[in-house]
Amino acid sequence: MPHVAVVTDSCASLPEEILKTLNIHWVAYYIHRGKQVLRDLVTIQRDEFLEWLDTAEELPTTASPGPGDYLEMYEKLSQEQGFREIISIHMTSKGSGAYQAAKVAQSMAQESIPEVRIEVVDTENVALCQGWMVIEAARAALADKSMDDILGLVKGMIPVTRMIQTADTLKYLYMGGRIGKAQQLVGSLLNIKPLIGMVDGVIVPLGRARSRERAYRMIVDLAEKAVGVKGKIKVAYMHAGAHAEVEKLKALVEERLTCVESLVAELSPALAVHTGRGTVGLCYYPVGWESP
Repeated sequence: MPHVAVVTDSCASLPEEILKTLNIHWVAYYIHRGKQVLRDLVTIQRDEFLEWLDTAEELPTTASPGPGDYLEMYEKLSQEQGFREIISIHMTSKGSGAYQAAKVAQSMAQESIPEVRIEVVDTENVALCQGWMVIEAARAALADKSMDDILGLVKGMIPVTRMIQTADTLKYLYMGGRIGKAQQLVGSLLNIKPLIGMVDGVIVPLGRARSRERAYRMIVDLAEKAVGVKGKIKVAYMHAGAHAEVEKLKALVEERLTCVESLVAELSPALAVHTGRGTVGLCYYPVGWESP
């Protein structure tokens, strides 16, 4: 068993197989749907949620896990599994309260499990960008790396890990108050596909296209500009109920870039609330970024 436990939350949207294989521990977000309180990927799953969202008249709200949820996880890892070091990795603090909640839980844990070192990380990103940092942290933990080495690895990934995505509409982000600096794209003409990314933890506009196919090519152009022609990357293709569409993007990326490792993942319901069905994009980072 690794010496360092890796904790994240459901918005990392990691496939179940990866969570199990890499011994990643996660805490579920909350989704408030009318009077119902649902737990992300626990009491509500992706397909069921998107089917409901397609016809919803009122957008549900989401909430990060509270300090008590994270403290419960930290105590369980300490008391039941014997961990004395825990790294807790979360989405941008500018878009969610998860980081702050985990920090409060960290302080609370100093009383209940004072022998455990807990480090909480704000990834300044979201979805599978957060997910990549969790994956690499878990791999390092399984390789018996020290807490400081793992912490340095994750913090080093923050400025080089990038998200680019497109959708038919940004209305869900707008309605949920998560639009960031991309508000100018909300009023795009019909059939215009907006492209968005994240910079310093805030959603930003990256452009717009007149078709999905053109949007996918623009995504590849942006990634290639960042890493160079045939640049080596690790990439996660993400989507919300758009399995066929994400395969189109995947084919284009792999024509022009060198994908050292790739995976396909569907956004969790707590993220799909803010994207709606049809979102397609990628989260990637360049291989060899840590080299001088």
